[in-house]
Amino acid sequence: MHPKIRLVAVVLALATALPVAGANAAEIKLMCPAPMRTTITALVEQFEHKSPHKVTIVHTPSKTIIERITAGESFDVSILTAEATDALVKQGKIARRADYARSSIGLGVRAGSPKPDVSSLEGVKRTLLAVKSFARNEGAESGKHMLAVFDRLGIADEMKAKTKAMPVGTGYVAELVVRGEADMAAQQMPELKAVAGIDASPLPKELQQIIVFSAGLSAKPGDPKAAQELVEFLTSAEAAPVLKSKGLDPP
Repeated sequence: MHPKIRLVAVVLALATALPVAGANAAEIKLMCPAPMRTTITALVEQFEHKSPHKVTIVHTPSKTIIERITAGESFDVSILTAEATDALVKQGKIARRADYARSSIGLGVRAGSPKPDVSSLEGVKRTLLAVKSFARNEGAESGKHMLAVFDRLGIADEMKAKTKAMPVGTGYVAELVVRGEADMAAQQMPELKAVAGIDASPLPKELQQIIVFSAGLSAKPGDPKAAQELVEFLTSAEAAPVLKSKGLDPP
C-alpha cells in the first residue's frame, strides 16, 4: 500500500474509533461523607486512570447525603455506613449494598509528642486524665462513642470540663491539635490520618467501635453499567492498599 494511502487509512480509523470511545464514557455522581474523603478521592483517581468514566464526588456530611437522597436527588453511588445504606435500600432509593471498608476510632496527638497509651483500658484512662485539653466531634459517630468511653472509664465529669466539641461537618477534629487549641483529639482513623502533623493510634479492642462503610448502587443510576463498575472497583482487592494507607481495613 502506498504510504499516503496507508496514512489516510490510519487517520480514518482513528476518527471512527474516537466517537465510539466517547460514547462508552459516562459521568458518575458519587456522594461521599467526610470520613471517607481522602480515601475515595484516591480511589477515584485510580478508577478514572483505568476507566473512560468520569466521577464527580459530592463531599458532604452523611446526614446531608441521607436527606438529599431521601428527598429524591439523583445520584449513582453513595458511600454511607452499612446501617444508613440498608435504610435507603428499604426506601427503594438504593438497589444494592456492597461493603467496602471498616473504620475504627482513634486518638490523635501532634507528631513528635508522646503517643497515647492504648495498650489497655487503664492505659487509655490514664492518658485521657493526664491530657490538659481534648477534642471530639459533636453529633458524629466518633464523638458519640467517646462519650460512651468516658462513661465506661468513669471519667465523664473530668473529661467534660476539658473537652471541646467540634460540630459535625466543620472540619477534622485533629486540626484543633495542629492549631494548638487541643492536646489530643478523637475521631475515625482515616480522619485523623488525613491531617498533616498528627500521629494517630486506634483505641484498644475493649473500647473500640468498628464502623462499616458501604457503597450503595442507586436504584436509578444514570448509567447502570458504569455505576456498577465503580462499585466493583471500590470493593475489589485492588482498593485494599489504599484503604490500609488511609487507616482503614477491607470489609
